[in-house]
Amino acid sequence: MDKRESMWDLYLKKGMSRRTFVKSCVALTSLMGLSTDQVSKVVEAAEQKPLPVVVWIHGHECTGCDESFIRSGAPLASDLVLSQIALEYDHLLSAASGAPFEAHLEETIEKYKGNYILCVEGAACTKDNGVYCMSGGHTFTHLLQHAAQNAKAVIAYGTCAVSGGIQAAKPNPTGSSGIGYFTGGTPVVNVPGCPPIPEVMTGVVMHIALFGTVPPLDGEGRPKQFYGNRIHDTCYRRPFFDAGMFAESFDDAGAKAGWCLYKLGCRGPETYNSCGNLRWFQGMSYPIQSGAPCIGCSNAHFWDDGAMTERLPKFGQPIGDVDQIGAVMAAATAVGVAGHAAASVVQKKKRIADEKKNEGAGEE
Repeated sequence: MDKRESMWDLYLKKGMSRRTFVKSCVALTSLMGLSTDQVSKVVEAAEQKPLPVVVWIHGHECTGCDESFIRSGAPLASDLVLSQIALEYDHLLSAASGAPFEAHLEETIEKYKGNYILCVEGAACTKDNGVYCMSGGHTFTHLLQHAAQNAKAVIAYGTCAVSGGIQAAKPNPTGSSGIGYFTGGTPVVNVPGCPPIPEVMTGVVMHIALFGTVPPLDGEGRPKQFYGNRIHDTCYRRPFFDAGMFAESFDDAGAKAGWCLYKLGCRGPETYNSCGNLRWFQGMSYPIQSGAPCIGCSNAHFWDDGAMTERLPKFGQPIGDVDQIGAVMAAATAVGVAGHAAASVVQKKKRIADEKKNEGAGEE
């Protein structure tokens, strides 16, 4: 790409109106979790800043994050790729292109050194010098280090890239891990999930594209606007938890009535994500709404944590039939809620301490 056009330049070239352009900027502002007083800044950036160059590489993974990405509704993935970023290289889209496209990757890295965004999907394979994941004659870890050290910022898309994902589950025969060890001093934005919500993926890359900086991050390097709340905090079934009304099986009366899924293994109380806010398929639904407990897919090592078989913390022995909960369940619930509240306070204090520690390290 010789001439780097702005988002507004492309809208003009396609004959799109100013009104459509501004509406797109308003939607982007909302998507990025910004207040309405930031719309003018988004419009200004979209008018003046050239489209950000993006390099997208893939390690050990299933391309599920790409499958999620192409289902983004605001903005549409097609609009993002064709009008809002300059996607110069993508492993998945370019798998059959061969040596010429690998040469183009090197040209892109050299030409836009320090100015491109590196999107990474998939885990880094470390065992036996990384030979179990190779592309273009090089190991993925070699490519990752090379591309990351010359990037403006790195976005780790998906739990595989953030912490290893299913490849890193025991016994982890390929030595897979998150990409953090290989990114050097380049800023990294962690976007965990298996896969992440599509609008979260587009929102993060557009924040960096328009403002030239990574969004505010929490203690684990995740964007606060998307990972600032637990699933539990935004769950529409939360009142049933507080009332001690739990489904005991997937087909009992409680499950059919929409009661809390905590006793069926829901990891919502420990999982930070936007599922309850943004939901999936343009706000249509999410696992809990469809009757499935949260498995904590944005948590590190969730494959090894019994997310699909165990609840946490354990309540102990089952307490009767859902129609006979009565006073016994109320008493048990009081204990459970108190323990849950205490755990929430400890977890919040830990997050605040981690964030202060990271901010202190950044100032140094």
